[in-house]
Amino acid sequence: MNIHFIGIGGIGVSALAQYYLEKRETITGSDLKDSEIINLLREKGAKIFIGEHKSDNLPENTDLVIYSPAIQKNNPELKKALALQVSSYKLQVLSYPQALGKLTKKHFTIAVSGTHGKSTTSSMLALILIKAGLDPTVIIGTKLKEFDDSNFRAGKSKYLLIEADEWQASFLNYYPQIIILTNIEKEHLDYYKNLNHILRTYKEYISHLPKEGILIINGKDKNIKKLIFNFQFPIFNFQKEEPKDKKTLKKILKVPGEHNIENALAALETARILGISDDISFSALSDYQGAWRRFEESNHSFKNHKLQTINYKLISDYAHHPTEILATLKAARGKFKNEKIWLVFQPHQYQRVFHLLLKFVSTFQKIKDMGLADKIIITDIFDVSGREDEKIKKKINSKKLVRKIKNNSIIYLEKENLISQLKEELKNKKIDVLIMMGAGDIYELTKKLSPI
Repeated sequence: MNIHFIGIGGIGVSALAQYYLEKRETITGSDLKDSEIINLLREKGAKIFIGEHKSDNLPENTDLVIYSPAIQKNNPELKKALALQVSSYKLQVLSYPQALGKLTKKHFTIAVSGTHGKSTTSSMLALILIKAGLDPTVIIGTKLKEFDDSNFRAGKSKYLLIEADEWQASFLNYYPQIIILTNIEKEHLDYYKNLNHILRTYKEYISHLPKEGILIINGKDKNIKKLIFNFQFPIFNFQKEEPKDKKTLKKILKVPGEHNIENALAALETARILGISDDISFSALSDYQGAWRRFEESNHSFKNHKLQTINYKLISDYAHHPTEILATLKAARGKFKNEKIWLVFQPHQYQRVFHLLLKFVSTFQKIKDMGLADKIIITDIFDVSGREDEKIKKKINSKKLVRKIKNNSIIYLEKENLISQLKEELKNKKIDVLIMMGAGDIYELTKKLSPI
């Protein structure tokens, strides 16, 4: 089968492309920019076009077109595919969630859902399943060292482990046997109208479980509690009062933070339901090295103009929602109690900042009040192509966010001057721990920080 992916470099789409490469299908694809993930796909045999999307990129003998949810309807490759579909009985055109949804019906699918913690919980559970010999196929939203820096693992068993994203109600395409629900919060308000809309959509998604299905929830989450559970399948709470589990996890986990203990509890509860012994689970969790851009630590050193050796720790983190930002800073201060911590934050999407503005303001104020960071730099908002409202873009920017926070140690700095300023501060020994945070392209800047 010949499959063409539009937006093949996306974190989820690329994993699905790897799934079909593993099945020996012929894969082509296109993306605006090159990346490490695209290079990985090339090495595995995919032919990929980089740059402006063109209708000519779509091979004439294509059987299936899979496109990223971020692709717009006027995309020339998608328009050509839809036109060909009308005249061809064999060509299928599916969005990534639709295509993944078909796979969930063919496997025993475990879906990790929730506003926060999906990637980490999925990663932890994947390692447990592998160590237990269940040999799962895994499609997740981050890269793992254990997967050779890939976001995909091919397994030979019936088990499929996925992240079930709530953006644009993507998870309504999925039909799992087990759903893990970590938490629910206001998010993706460019699609959802309000919290009630979010809760209704989650409830519809949960109803996809079969009668013999299993729901695993965070019973302490206030919004999960608002869901009326009148389903026939069993419900398990991974936040039961089990102090022994929390104490054990706090000792063995290499990744810091209370939020990661919660993620591990969700993975542990799922493993128990599947009949996996705690010995195997705790062993796998103790080996977990963390995921790409989830509190990803690296040590750096250089000599300044006085030939003094300057050491600092660089942390790359994907957090982009206020709750995630606070959890990450708590974890950082817990680990680096007396160090000088600087946070550089790149807001992600104008609409997110606009709709959650008060939440962002209160979060950054709380970070300063609690002494979680010595200095905070907020740089320009990352413009998410195809998802922005031009009217909202005129109403909000990072300067306005900083003015709302009203704290002298929280400043705005344009992206172009960020690296040069940070290098000066590092040379003057003002930073021990530097956190580069955001879901946009800020991680590309971290590559410019060492050597200095």
